[in-house]
Amino acid sequence: MHYENMERLIRPPSEAYSILLQATVGCSHNKCTFCRAYKGCRFKIKSDDIIMEDIAYAAKHFRHARRLFICDGDALIIPHKRLLNILKEIEKQLPWINRVGVYANSKSIDLKKEEELEELCDHGLKIAYMGLETGDDVTLKNINKGADSDKMIRMGSKIRKSGIKLSITVLLGIAGRQRSQIHARETGRVLSAIDPEFVGALSLMIVPGTPMFDDYNSGKFELIEPDEMLKELRTIIADTHMTRGLFHANHASNYLPIKARFPKDKDSTLALIDDALAGRVKLKPEWLRGL
Repeated sequence: MHYENMERLIRPPSEAYSILLQATVGCSHNKCTFCRAYKGCRFKIKSDDIIMEDIAYAAKHFRHARRLFICDGDALIIPHKRLLNILKEIEKQLPWINRVGVYANSKSIDLKKEEELEELCDHGLKIAYMGLETGDDVTLKNINKGADSDKMIRMGSKIRKSGIKLSITVLLGIAGRQRSQIHARETGRVLSAIDPEFVGALSLMIVPGTPMFDDYNSGKFELIEPDEMLKELRTIIADTHMTRGLFHANHASNYLPIKARFPKDKDSTLALIDDALAGRVKLKPEWLRGL
């Protein structure tokens, strides 16, 4: 496989056993203040020849895998005809693959017509991962996410309508202390409006070399304490009304692992968080956390 910048090759935790097909290098947005994943990496779409060679290689060597994830940061940005050809080649050479996934953002979803998303779904694209981070418009602007909450709702709803399942990431602590609970309530509002199949909550870890790290060092940004992150998580869950779906907070960055099926596990999850806030459930120690 022709991997570039291997140390920056990122995939969702749920794609741990998937074939990783690198069709793009970097992130088409690459402006979020909290992220350093692709800093200094110029975004590009790899040549069709290289991509097709890697699909052929995967067909010979990865017959055990049932899922494939198209890297890097935003493969949905690939023009429709090229992305469709990639999916058709996967269908042809790896017919045992039952799910193809990609990262997506509001811009890449917006660039695709509804019928194009449906066509991609028909040819194997079954899940997209979108970083919402927050539903708070002030915080979305502060972190340079590139979209407001209204656009996030419209784009999330658009991709779900196509039949592609949606996994949304939210980030505890991203609003700092002053807007902590506003961020939590607004995030619950946006999640409820989109009603995704999956939600993953991560806890902010400030990374050196990012604008947010500079703001933190200068005192402009306040990183909240673990109990405040739990309170954010509690509010998000309390204010999220999904008709069905999984809500995860079991990433390595989180202080309290959670895996809840909505709506049936909602009340018991809130009770678990209350027990943790009361000191009856131990939190993950700082040294065990990771990105």
